[in-house]
Amino acid sequence: MAIPTDYVLWSGSGLDRALLVQFMQRTYQELYPDQSFAHLARTVEQYFSKETPLWWIGQSDAHKPEFGTGTYARSPIACLWLGNAIDQVKGDRHSHIFLLYVLPAHRRKGIGSALMHHAEEWARERGDRQMGLQVFVANQPAISLYQKLGYTSQSVWMVKPLI
Repeated sequence: MAIPTDYVLWSGSGLDRALLVQFMQRTYQELYPDQSFAHLARTVEQYFSKETPLWWIGQSDAHKPEFGTGTYARSPIACLWLGNAIDQVKGDRHSHIFLLYVLPAHRRKGIGSALMHHAEEWARERGDRQMGLQVFVANQPAISLYQKLGYTSQSVWMVKPLI
């Protein structure tokens, strides 16, 4: 599946740490609006590296004459960040989706699906035989997308508050 028309994909870099934190905070704040997510900066600091690729999607400005052909504004509307995980049953390393986020105004246009297909192709090229992710039970739109793309539950992560 290709990136939808009028959108472009580019690779992130180490200079994108602050923007990645902002996108992570947005996705969590949608689900838990009364929480603070300042701690996510530590997650990015700890796990973001050359081995954990990041991709952005932005709207193409190629149709605007002042930009010329094939240019685009680097104002991302979506991102995908991959990490590495170990399959607890087989012991194989595989790609793990740390973050998939599309701004609400750009959802249901195929952007999330296109990013997932891009990630799967990247993972296949590096020799991975599976892709993993974690999704909150309350995030039904994401669960529906992942199921539509062929993802199934392998385990259930359970928590119990000790307070």
